[in-house]
Amino acid sequence: MKIDGNNIRPGNVIEHQGGLWVAVKTQHTQPGKGGAYLQVELKNLRDGRKLNERFRSSEKVEQVRLEQKNHSYLFENAGMYTFMDLETYEQIELSAEMIGDRTVFLQDGMEVVIESHEGSPIGVNLPQNAIYEVVDTEPVVKGQTATSSNKPAILDNGSRVMVPPFVGSGDRIVVNIVECSYVERAK
Repeated sequence: MKIDGNNIRPGNVIEHQGGLWVAVKTQHTQPGKGGAYLQVELKNLRDGRKLNERFRSSEKVEQVRLEQKNHSYLFENAGMYTFMDLETYEQIELSAEMIGDRTVFLQDGMEVVIESHEGSPIGVNLPQNAIYEVVDTEPVVKGQTATSSNKPAILDNGSRVMVPPFVGSGDRIVVNIVECSYVERAK
């Protein structure tokens, strides 16, 4: 589907220079001389390269719709992560590079969304929040709760997150995977 160059929004996937790019940031600019344009920061979906490009309203770009399918995470073997399609039960293996640094947040049976273009997987979207157990953190010091300072904690997946002083070892907490931050105690 063709769209005007000034209609690109963050999150849109476009076909540009023979590749698939996602718009990360956009900024409308109207210089004193010449016509207005949209400054777009693009990230290549295949190799992660970044590119800054200007698009005028008269330019047309091809917006790409990605197929999104729900999958369940099964296991990791030699740097390859196996997922199962929840509709067809077919399994697919993806490399750690494709998933990125969020691989530590994968849990057995976690539902993820795999995006693909023309049958080729491009990316994995993990849920926004998940529950993890705190395996190590500093003990609470009496009177320290008066200040709103957080303390570091190590989760059962090995990642570090800042938690409030009342959270102790063995507590289960909800973590925002996108921001790698504490949300609340798990119920």
